[in-house]
Amino acid sequence: MTHNNRVHTGHQTNPHNPTTSSAQTKNPQSTQTKTSLPWRTVDIIVTVVIAVAVGVIFWGVAAIWGVFELWTVAFPPLVGLFGGIWVLAGPLAGIIVRKPGAALIAETLAAAVEAVLGSHFGATAIISGLLQGAGAEIVFLAVLYRKWNLPVMLLSGLGAGIALVVGEIVMYYAEWAMTFKVVYAVCGIASSIIISGLGAWLLWKAIVPTGALSAFASGRTTTTPRQHTTPNRT
Repeated sequence: MTHNNRVHTGHQTNPHNPTTSSAQTKNPQSTQTKTSLPWRTVDIIVTVVIAVAVGVIFWGVAAIWGVFELWTVAFPPLVGLFGGIWVLAGPLAGIIVRKPGAALIAETLAAAVEAVLGSHFGATAIISGLLQGAGAEIVFLAVLYRKWNLPVMLLSGLGAGIALVVGEIVMYYAEWAMTFKVVYAVCGIASSIIISGLGAWLLWKAIVPTGALSAFASGRTTTTPRQHTTPNRT
């Protein structure tokens, strides 16, 4: 949230004070916002839109998941490198909508869309979505829905990734040796941090300049030039 500098009549700045300009200039790229907790209609609509769009992606990925498994047939745990795709909806909805529960709801709905469209993972996809959405949501809750910087987004990917690998190992890879499980966990978590954490951050940064998010606090993070005080020379 950016605050414009205001010059008040009668206020003098000390040209010799090196902290003058920095004290009067707010960080134009501040990502700490005061979140309005109540949901609005537009928040609900956009959360659903994100969930449906990502859910279609989930369905498409599920349809070709066998290809990823074929690529990693020599060492199956490496399939975790593609796992970050499954946790994109939560962090993306979180940073755009910035409402309590947005990440959890979007990830769960996206998984439900995948299941309804006919994913071979069936209803277990919804269970996975619920866990993964909770993993991302916990991070946003931990910062009280006030900080939306890159480190927080990477942590949301981490949280979702941990939920991803735990759920997948329990439901699909329980018979693997411990070494395989550890490698899969490392790959899955790293993939989630990059694809869903960093990926959601980059998508948000790309959407903001279009003005599509003007109804959200996330769309009002703009950049204004810094103002510097020039000493009077006599």
